[in-house]
This record gives sequence, C-alpha cells and structure tokens, in this order.
Amino acid sequence: MGKGASSVEGMDMSLEFYKGKSVLITGHTGFKGTWLCKMLINLGANVTGYSLEPPTNPSAFAISNIENNMESTIGDIRDFEHLNTIFKTKKPEIVLHLAAQPIVRDSYKNPVYTYETNVMGTVNILECARLTDCVKSFLNITTDKVYKNNEWEWGYRENEPLDGFDPYSNSKSCSELVTHSYKRSFFANSYTAISTARAGNVIGGGDFANDRIIPDCVRAAIKGEKIIVRNPHSIRPYQHVLEPLFAYLIIVKAQYEDNSLAGYYNIGPDDNDCITTGQLVDLFCKSWGNGQTWENHFIGGPHEANFLKLDCSKLKNTFDWNPRWNVQTAIEKTVEWTKEYLSGGDVNECMDKQIDDFT
Repeated sequence: MGKGASSVEGMDMSLEFYKGKSVLITGHTGFKGTWLCKMLINLGANVTGYSLEPPTNPSAFAISNIENNMESTIGDIRDFEHLNTIFKTKKPEIVLHLAAQPIVRDSYKNPVYTYETNVMGTVNILECARLTDCVKSFLNITTDKVYKNNEWEWGYRENEPLDGFDPYSNSKSCSELVTHSYKRSFFANSYTAISTARAGNVIGGGDFANDRIIPDCVRAAIKGEKIIVRNPHSIRPYQHVLEPLFAYLIIVKAQYEDNSLAGYYNIGPDDNDCITTGQLVDLFCKSWGNGQTWENHFIGGPHEANFLKLDCSKLKNTFDWNPRWNVQTAIEKTVEWTKEYLSGGDVNECMDKQIDDFT
C-alpha cells in the first residue's frame, strides 16, 4: 500500500453509509447523473437533483422513471439564486457536482455557454456550500481532459499541470482551479471536505449523446448501417459508467468520515483498457452481432487529444480501489442494456441487476 493507505486501514468501505443521508446531485438528468441517482436511491439515500431537462431524447432519466423515487428540480446551474434556494430548503450533507456542458465539439460551437456553465456553475455551487453550514462532503466531477496533454505514453498524475486545449477541456481545468481556490480560501479550517475527481471516458446503457462513439455505434446498429468512425486511432481510457460512480461514492464517504482524505483523484481503467477507438468499435460490433461493421471516415475537424491515459495510483493506494470490469465487459453490459430497452423490457430491472453484478 502507498502513501495515504494507512489513513483508511480498517475503514468500512461498504456503501451502507448512504442510507438516510441527504444528497444533492447536479446534472442528475444526464447519463452519469441518472446512474448515480439510481445507485444512491437503491442505497436508501434521500436524493435531490438539480439540473436542466434531460439533454437527449430519449434519455435514460425518462426511460427509467427515476424521478418517482427522488426530488427532481429543473434548474440552471448558472442561476445562483435558484440553486441557493435548494441548498437552504434541502440542506444537503453531501454534494456531487456533475452539471456541465460535456461535449468537446459543442464547446467549439458555443464556447461562452460552455464556460458559463462549467466555470461559473462551479463558482455558484461552491458559493452555496460556503453560505450554508450543512455540507460536509463535496465532490466536483471533472474529466481526464483537464491536463495539459503532451501526448505522453504514460498516465497523467494528479500533480501534472492543468491546461485543457479546447473550450470544454479548458473550462473543466478552470473548474478545478476554482475548486482549489475555494477549498484553500474558505474551507481550509472547516468541517466541509472538498475533492475533485478526474474520470476517463465512460460507456454504458442509456447514453444517447451526440458525438460520442458508443451512442454513435448504437444509432448505426439500430438502423442497420455501418458505423462511421472519425478518428479510429485515438487512444482513450474507456470504462463502464459504474466504475467512476462507485469511486465517487467511496471518496465522498471516506472524506465525510476523515477530512484529511479530501484531495484530487484520477479515476480510470488499467493500461490494457486504454485502447484505440477502432478497437473499441471492434468490441462493440462483436458484442452486437448481426454482422455489424464500421468504416474509417477520418475527415479532420476541431482539435481533440489523440493519446490520453491516467495514472490512478493515488486512488488505488489510498482506498485499495481497483477497476472491476474490463472494457469488453463494459461493452457487453452496454449492449445488454440497449437491447433490453429496444425490446421494451424492464430497464429498471436491468440497471438494478448490473449494479448488483458490479458491487
């Protein structure tokens, strides 16, 4: 075990801790937010969500009817007064901040909105936490793209420079810096533990976003068309959506119980699951079946990183954490959920089963 491991030696890392806890999730109507709400509801938490309407149609949030089991508020993270009202009325003990404009290509189309949402949205929620005395554990979810990308073959560590290239990545770097400043300036001597989590690319059932490779694969497969891949040689750290969500919950619980564990954590797969987009699509085609194929249609476009990996040693050493599902299993679970949905099956039951299988 590495440095920091002694702090959690003997600590109960189960998630029964969340039963009865008041939890606020921003961005709860999104793909990751929906799965996170589902996990916390199953654990018996009192979940409040604050988000815009679901960003896609269809959406996992609507399909799963998860709104029936939580408090769902539709609001804009840029609206400080509305957000502050939620803090005052719901008094969350735990805050997980997922709300963001998350698409790289969309950030080129609308950089102002991207910065307003990703930077000032972070300022707003931290200010709400500062002005109330209820929050004990706060986690800002950012991205592996916050790092200055030198196209290295080794993984980035938490102490590497932050300088995302495109407006999305850069705005999340700024979100990190805002969090660091608030932590030092306002929470250094408080009982509120604040961390950030930098996760890699996630895949899983219910992601219907544009300009993401697995949703593009699903749409093409449904239509019986070949999958168009615009950059098959880029290398990314792919992981099932439950991987980072489980890690988020471990971090939030641990720092709630021991403020010294608050910090900045990478969350990603092992090196053998950092694969090219072409390899990922090959796995999808094999799992989907029906003779599904793809074509290389590289036509250039806005800058996106070609090579990106994370060093997750800190998370592993501090919490004895390791990835549970490899990328092939992640693809298989994604296809399982998608086919359940397309057949009119019970998506909620499928989600519960996958969460149980994972945990």
